[in-house]
Amino acid sequence: MTGSTSTPTAGDSGTLLWHEGDMPYSAAFGDHFYCQTDGRLECGHVFLSGNALPSRWETDGLFRIGELGFGTGLNACETWRQWKLTRRPGGVLHFVSFELYPMSASDLSRALSRWPEIDAEREALAALWPSEPGGTIDIALDEATRLTVVCGDALASVTGTDLAFDAWYLDGFAPSRNSAMWSAELMNAVFATTVEGGTFATYAAAGFVRRNLIAAGFEVERRKGFAGKREMLCGVKPVRSGA
Repeated sequence: MTGSTSTPTAGDSGTLLWHEGDMPYSAAFGDHFYCQTDGRLECGHVFLSGNALPSRWETDGLFRIGELGFGTGLNACETWRQWKLTRRPGGVLHFVSFELYPMSASDLSRALSRWPEIDAEREALAALWPSEPGGTIDIALDEATRLTVVCGDALASVTGTDLAFDAWYLDGFAPSRNSAMWSAELMNAVFATTVEGGTFATYAAAGFVRRNLIAAGFEVERRKGFAGKREMLCGVKPVRSGA
């Protein structure tokens, strides 16, 4: 963890702390919101590459990404940035995230300001973000990009959705800090809402997470993690024979 120049921000999420270098830290879960090395590059290595993106969305039609843990919106902004660079005419991206404790617009902007590469996306997100985030936040980021953030318990929200997902970013706080975000029940719900041939990726490599994903029905692969982390996980929902 970084040193102690922490400034608390009160809100529905309990206490949001700011460590050195404007690094957001959740007091509720005892963990940072993103990789201390470089969260934006981690997003590319883990979530985009782990789901074979952008190549899979370089077609016409709708591509839907599900995310467990919106946090600062970093994954959404970096994905949007790469989507704008590679999308084809007729393509639509729907990024759907499930978040228990949504940040304020000012906190989102502060947390994302360390990356000039996503300044345009950060400013747009902060401008469109509701003053009192809660419920279901639905934002048209541009003519071909939609962001939906479902606020509340992840298991109830994912179980209750009627959406189908082409790819998942599993990005809750570390399994040791927030085991409910990696439970067998939630992994089953993620699997149930994934299209056949759909994928997931996560920085997490804990044994119980891998076992829960396999038990849910995913074919799971270990890959090299980001920034010295030994492993990460990614996988696919098998296509039924004859389907």
